[in-house]
Amino acid sequence: MTEDNIHPEFSRQLGKKDKETLLRQQGLVLWLCGLSGSGKSTLANALERHLHKKQKYSIILDGDNLRSGLNADLSFSDNDRNENIRRTAEVAKILSNNGAIVILSLITPQEKFRSQARNIIGNSYHEVYIKAQFDTCQKRDVKGLYAKQAKGEIKNFTGAGSNFTEPENPDLIIDTDLLTEAESLTKLTEFYNNLDHGKL
Repeated sequence: MTEDNIHPEFSRQLGKKDKETLLRQQGLVLWLCGLSGSGKSTLANALERHLHKKQKYSIILDGDNLRSGLNADLSFSDNDRNENIRRTAEVAKILSNNGAIVILSLITPQEKFRSQARNIIGNSYHEVYIKAQFDTCQKRDVKGLYAKQAKGEIKNFTGAGSNFTEPENPDLIIDTDLLTEAESLTKLTEFYNNLDHGKL
């Protein structure tokens, strides 16, 4: 299939503003990045429930869930990580353009991956760095991944066999080494409230 045979239908479909008016909210993407065990999924789930109580429509795109379906064919090589981010960002863009509040929980270990997501999604992209030291995440080891990595059962593990570089210019930093889950959620919801996308 060549580009000559592709004819996007965007111009004939209802626009983002139409969907936002229906939902009484503005579509956006909150991209939570950080090491495994930093608290991304915990905060994403807590925020979704908070927004639901406020009658806001949100969707979580969780890295592990995506790798069990949409991205199940991808490994953890740099090339496949890049494709993982690209596909996920394109899905997030579609959802936010249809008025959804999209909450991403994805390690997104390198700046080039985060830049790609920002470029794909555009102004709706808001980067939230869930910060925690490797040692802290290793002690938490909620999913048992750090134990497997220590035994050599996982290759290209982020923070050990594969590098994690801290975001250069995140829109928000939540340090879960210093903040409780409740304090972290408060900081995240306040950030959402302060965006130019309406109040909760």
